[in-house]
Amino acid sequence: MPAFPENFLWGTATAAYQVEGAWNEDGRGPSIWDTFSHTPGLVANGDTGDVACDHYHRLEQDLDLLRDLGVGAYRFSISWPRVQPGGRGELNRPGVDFYNRLVDGLLARDIAPVATLYHWDLPQELEDAGGWPARETALRFAEYARLMGETLGDRVRTWITLNEPWCSAYLGYASGVHAPARTDAAAALAALHHLNLGHGLAVQALRSTAAKDAQMSVTLNLHHVRGVSERDADAVRRADALANRAFLGPMLEAAYPQDLIADTASVTDWSFVRDGDEAAACQPLDVLGVNYYNPTLVRQWDGASAKETADGHQDGAASPWIACEDIEFVKQPGPYTEMGWNIDETGLTELLLRLHRDYPDLPLMITENGAAFPDPVGEDGVVHDADRIDYLHRHLTAVSEAIAGGADVRGYFVWSLMDNFEWAHGYAKRFGIVRVDRETMERTWKDSAHWYREVVATGKLPVA
Repeated sequence: MPAFPENFLWGTATAAYQVEGAWNEDGRGPSIWDTFSHTPGLVANGDTGDVACDHYHRLEQDLDLLRDLGVGAYRFSISWPRVQPGGRGELNRPGVDFYNRLVDGLLARDIAPVATLYHWDLPQELEDAGGWPARETALRFAEYARLMGETLGDRVRTWITLNEPWCSAYLGYASGVHAPARTDAAAALAALHHLNLGHGLAVQALRSTAAKDAQMSVTLNLHHVRGVSERDADAVRRADALANRAFLGPMLEAAYPQDLIADTASVTDWSFVRDGDEAAACQPLDVLGVNYYNPTLVRQWDGASAKETADGHQDGAASPWIACEDIEFVKQPGPYTEMGWNIDETGLTELLLRLHRDYPDLPLMITENGAAFPDPVGEDGVVHDADRIDYLHRHLTAVSEAIAGGADVRGYFVWSLMDNFEWAHGYAKRFGIVRVDRETMERTWKDSAHWYREVVATGKLPVA
């Protein structure tokens, strides 16, 4: 029976646009995801985050839900356009008051608030001015971080600057399947850099305003890349450079990988990187957040056979994998989640051990891990999600194996607390351990929520 360290932090996670709703209330400004979801044809079923889970109005109920789960921490994101509607200027007091109530409510229930500054909802006004491809956005982000440090920094002890900048840069600006739906590879690489720079500037701003003992972090959806055979070593290297080292390099080593710059030379000359930027991006971190769902399998494409695109983008469409036209993303064996992602927890163990080898002094935390499944409601009115319990059990076992192998993993956050707006998939994919009825907004614990509560209470995994 795998057990975890006594001080291991157990939590669950959400993101503002996915749960809050109240999209045009109390002075909140529009975000790129409001624009995206209100554009016909971009989100499944025409869904929007206008109501989402109505968390904005049901805050106390959801805080009690977290208390009853027994978790030690809750990872939430601050809606930048709710607290600073245009991404610059004075704070919007009603928006700030909401997060004051959230943080105070968590602390009153002995739950540690873990605040993510940016989970993809860029104020639309900043996108209209250039978005993340523009350097000014990184500067505005640093100012926003400073204001949040001044406002919440006396109570929030763990700060995450960015959530999955891979998605923000590549899905938002290269493939266009996420907001702001742009398909410009050069702009995506500029966005990548300004996200890295914004992260470093935000850490500096938070260290100057938040509590002295506050922990600084960033959350990366690092890809555990494997090759089909030894002949695919260069495909693995290139995918790893674009997916992982493009962020780990500047954030942790103060330099972009030279092979990444060479690989993408046909797309950009990287002139947007100014002297001192890489050093500014590289700020001391207290813990690195890792989001993991499945590994990535690649193969060098021979140019003759039909090309596999198992990463989700259609052949011929704009790809998030910039300058990787001759790499195939190969479909992996099942089982699969409702997202079509294969279930392979061994990738998580291997990824954590790689990070431990490469950065042995940097603690790690699983800031997202979970799965979407069909989740039919049983005749008793309950979701008996044995498949999700099995998924979580597998991946928590993988974490324990990494810890046994020497990785300093400090905590685990289930994605997600509740069924929510799953970006371009709308409400069609359910990741929650708590079911949300789309008509009534009623919250109902799934079997996985009861299972997770037992894990949190004991620090051990039940026998599978």
